[in-house]
Amino acid sequence: MPSLKDLKNRIGSVKNTRKITKAMQMVAAAKLRRAQDAAVAARPYAERMISVMAGLSASVGTSDGAPRLLAGSGSDKVHLLVVMTSERGLCGGFNTTIVRVAKAKVAELLAAGKTVKIFTVGKKGREQMRREYGQYYVGHVDLTEVKRVGYVNARDITRDVLARFEAGECDVVTLFYNRFQSVISQIPTAQQVIPAVFEGAAAPSTSYDYEPSEEAILADLLPRAVATQVFTALLENAASEQGARMSAMDNATRNAGDMINKLTIVYNRSRQAAITKELIEIISGAEAL
Repeated sequence: MPSLKDLKNRIGSVKNTRKITKAMQMVAAAKLRRAQDAAVAARPYAERMISVMAGLSASVGTSDGAPRLLAGSGSDKVHLLVVMTSERGLCGGFNTTIVRVAKAKVAELLAAGKTVKIFTVGKKGREQMRREYGQYYVGHVDLTEVKRVGYVNARDITRDVLARFEAGECDVVTLFYNRFQSVISQIPTAQQVIPAVFEGAAAPSTSYDYEPSEEAILADLLPRAVATQVFTALLENAASEQGARMSAMDNATRNAGDMINKLTIVYNRSRQAAITKELIEIISGAEAL
């Protein structure tokens, strides 16, 4: 049975922890509003870009003049997995859900005899992926010093990925991230960006004449489309991270409150028992006299 002093110190420690988790919850809530606005604002642009690209790719198809980013390298032997997670923890299962989906994909590809390469964005994903699949690790982007994710960050990541594709280091590139749905719901998503896939995008019903050719337009737009998809993934991830952290810190604050209540009950009972024992000893001593 812990002493009264130990119980009092424990209660004080949990109260201090509750203050920290409450403060982190409020900070996450403030950041979530900005991150959510940015993610929601980017969606119409990304959807329109995908719609335009779907129309162009439907016209070009798999013709000989189709850009490599659309037609692919002619093989699907080497897969580059870009795993996007957070730089910081204390956000519940946010990072774990992304890594779980990525690991499942790695296992599936290895079982099929494919070559896997892993490229991480975010320290937490790198830590988890390297424990089990360190031999497949080829690169990492550190965004620790980035206060607010911008298009420049997506552009730098895209340049690296495209350079690897053009150099023949990979045939297929897939992004892994969490799509923001609500504060308590983030959807782990695997999205193939190379070769470009525009599933679910409705091609325009109206026929257009393009100048220059569809192939030339696609060759110019496809790298931008990849960068847009990477940027959208970063924004969705940022909003999901803050939502997950806000939810996790809210749960931690509630749990701390429950623990304080339980410890207070134990403390009061122990204190009452100690007082009762002292009274009994005093009464017994008085009767002995």
